[in-house]
Amino acid sequence: METVILAVVIAVVVIAALGGLVIGTRRKKPLPPPPPKAPDITAPPAEPHVGDEAETPREEPRRTIEEVDLPGGPAPVVVEEPPAVPPLEKAPELEIPEPTAGRLVRLRARLSRSQTALGKGLLTLLSREHLDDETWEEIEDTLLTADVGVQPTQELVEGLRERVKVLGTRTPAELRGLLREELLKLVGTEVDRTVKTEPADRKPGIVMVVGVNGTGKTTTTGKLARVLVADGRTVVLGAADTFRAAAADQLQTWGERVGAYTVRGPEGGDPASVAFDAVKEGKEMGVDVVLIDTAGRLHTKTGLMDELGKVKRVVEKHAPLDEVLLVLDATTGQNGLVQARVFAEVVDITGIVLTKLDGTAKGGIVIAVQRELGVPVKLVGLGEGADDLAPFEPEAFVDALIGD
Repeated sequence: METVILAVVIAVVVIAALGGLVIGTRRKKPLPPPPPKAPDITAPPAEPHVGDEAETPREEPRRTIEEVDLPGGPAPVVVEEPPAVPPLEKAPELEIPEPTAGRLVRLRARLSRSQTALGKGLLTLLSREHLDDETWEEIEDTLLTADVGVQPTQELVEGLRERVKVLGTRTPAELRGLLREELLKLVGTEVDRTVKTEPADRKPGIVMVVGVNGTGKTTTTGKLARVLVADGRTVVLGAADTFRAAAADQLQTWGERVGAYTVRGPEGGDPASVAFDAVKEGKEMGVDVVLIDTAGRLHTKTGLMDELGKVKRVVEKHAPLDEVLLVLDATTGQNGLVQARVFAEVVDITGIVLTKLDGTAKGGIVIAVQRELGVPVKLVGLGEGADDLAPFEPEAFVDALIGD
């Protein structure tokens, strides 16, 4: 019996010991988590969080490392620098056109390159020992070939014959002076060739530019804006040539180069409306001059001349036109006179611009067109450069014709 009781007590003690061992094991604290793995510096950065709107990435501040003296030795200190601010974009610089004073003189070499054939031919004929009727006929042919025109040619030959007869002996210098005087009479030195842009009683001055396409009309309008800006004027451009593709773009580009504002309308729109708005804008902005570029041909049933007349009438609801400049291609010679007559019947031409006078043009067209229309040549184009439009100066022109 005692043996049984002893066995039971031992069993209870063993069970109790085993139970305590199990409970003690369960109460042990868990081991700490392993340290995080060092990041892979070659791995791509994590993509930014995308919410309702994409966030604009901000530039991280630059960090530099400086050394600070501590008791234990220098230690690196990270100093944050503000992010770099991108530089502001510079506004495009406006071009400064060449001054117009003496521009034709500066371009004389270019003009004389193709014009001296007339002067040299005349001087050669006049230098002959005997000036008979045959020689004077050759002089007439030379002048007619140079597009001087029939009536001006007769006047020049008669004046030369009379003066040569009186002069008798003729040296080259005397002949040159003689020819220069007679040509200046035909070109005209007393005519007012100023482009009227400064009316005394109001602002702005209003200038309308007319001519057929291909004569350089739009380019001339842009170059004229440069001439005015070079003389200290402010300008608004009216792109009333709405029927030619890219005409308004071309004119606007010219204006932007010198700071002139361009008023334009829809392609194929009403030219008179654009011209009206240009003058209105010019008055509101207080500029000195409004230049209106008109169409050289129309793709409608309305005639070109009828449309030009309408533009003129609409513009004059604001104020009268100060100038109507007709642009002619000097290389067309006598054919250009036909164009001039047609335009003169519709709008009152006040001045002529001869373009391409540096090419194959013959200088006599200056005399012929003035005689035909009774209005002066005020500007001449002597090349494709931006500043190759020059105020017409009779003395410089004649000197270029006959050479040194």
